[in-house]
Amino acid sequence: MSLAIAILNYNGVDLLKRFLPSVLAHSGTANIYVIDNGSTDTSKAVLAANFPSVSCIALNQNFGYAEGYNRGIAQIHEDLICLLNSDVQATPQWIEPMVALFDAQPEVAIAQPKIKDLNNPDYFEYAGAAGGYLDIMGLPYCRGRIGKTCERDNGQYNDTVQVSWASGACLFVRKSIYTVLGGFDASFFMHFEEIDLCLRAKGAGHQVWVVGNSEVLHLGAASLAAENPRKLYFNIRNSLLTYTKNVALLPLLWLYIARAALDTTLILYFMAQLKFNHAHAIMHAHRAFVGKFGSIFNTRKYPINPLRLRSVLLRF
Repeated sequence: MSLAIAILNYNGVDLLKRFLPSVLAHSGTANIYVIDNGSTDTSKAVLAANFPSVSCIALNQNFGYAEGYNRGIAQIHEDLICLLNSDVQATPQWIEPMVALFDAQPEVAIAQPKIKDLNNPDYFEYAGAAGGYLDIMGLPYCRGRIGKTCERDNGQYNDTVQVSWASGACLFVRKSIYTVLGGFDASFFMHFEEIDLCLRAKGAGHQVWVVGNSEVLHLGAASLAAENPRKLYFNIRNSLLTYTKNVALLPLLWLYIARAALDTTLILYFMAQLKFNHAHAIMHAHRAFVGKFGSIFNTRKYPINPLRLRSVLLRF
């Protein structure tokens, strides 16, 4: 099985200098691509001068995470593609267990390794940890991370199991299935697109796994800081779009009611904290969702019920 590693880059020359060497050192015979999202820094020149074995797919503007990957992957022809954030450090033998899973189980469409914190390697990292689920409120959480609380890795998630979604920080996907599913939803721009892709894959009868004997180290928050109102906007809007596309009707109605109550509470909280940009981001997200509702609802094909009865809110 041929393997490509695809790294999306936008003005991230310092990240490329820092993290590409580990990817080159530990990725065996994989072909490595950098999909440049219209960078205006020296990224392309640095790639040409310092990393001649890396293929650069140059896009003419910043298409965001979703469409940037769609356009780049259209030019990549390996059987299996690893979508790797530019701020991920590879580790020895991270590739072999991932490829072995796809070789052994043709029903697996998407998978991730364990994702740990580069700055605190004994702990899992927020963006993916050891594989993701959705709680009864539709809020994403992971094995090894609930809310902002990340667990120490004591080997408790060294198993290889099915999950609801895999992290876009390091996501392996069969090229053929990515193509059939239509790739990421380009209207998402960034955030929640990997959850949408995974739920669509599961609805089409494929499987999503996490591989516990492979791991990478993630710096995190290299695109938008966790407290950025724009990040809040994309997460709320795109989560609502994801539910509408993928969740069966009865739990979907529950999600609309529950999220309306939760997000109204968040608006009041942010206003009390005088964080008016955050409150506006939530309201703007709901307006944008309503504007897209009709067209998104019509894309429903194989709705499923991915929700688990636990609630991450009980942790706070």
